[in-house]
Amino acid sequence: MRRTCMKTAKCPVARTLDVVGDWWTLLIVRDALKGVRRFGEFQKNLGMAKNILSTRLRDMVAAGIMEIRPAEDGSAHSEYHLTQAGERLQTVLVALRQWGEQYLFTPGEPMMIAVDKVNEEPLRRIELAAQDGRALTAADITSKEGRAPAPAKPSRRVSQRAR
Repeated sequence: MRRTCMKTAKCPVARTLDVVGDWWTLLIVRDALKGVRRFGEFQKNLGMAKNILSTRLRDMVAAGIMEIRPAEDGSAHSEYHLTQAGERLQTVLVALRQWGEQYLFTPGEPMMIAVDKVNEEPLRRIELAAQDGRALTAADITSKEGRAPAPAKPSRRVSQRAR
């Protein structure tokens, strides 16, 4: 079945899924967030066919999720690095992870747990909140037509290592 292109849809969810809706794409982002950078590492970790991986990485670069840089070790290899847009997908992955933890595992079943590196405690559950801080449920949310906001300014985060 051929995919329908959603890049002109008014719905942000549809446009987002047009770019990252393939499960391989999100698994590549997951591995990149863990520090995987080279084609061969992605291929080995994910067990993907090289042609599929090549296509996904090319599409992710074109979409601004990843960028290609010279290898940090000075070798002739290139590396794939997440852009700010790619790094922001971590929130999406944590939401998917938390949903899976709650609905896809039986009590006591072994699973990988995301923890805060500083105190090694599990992450707080993601919840939706209104601008004023009120917790929201699905019944509290609707959609209406509006205008796209101005582009976000690049984050000026200081990593723990740089401090």
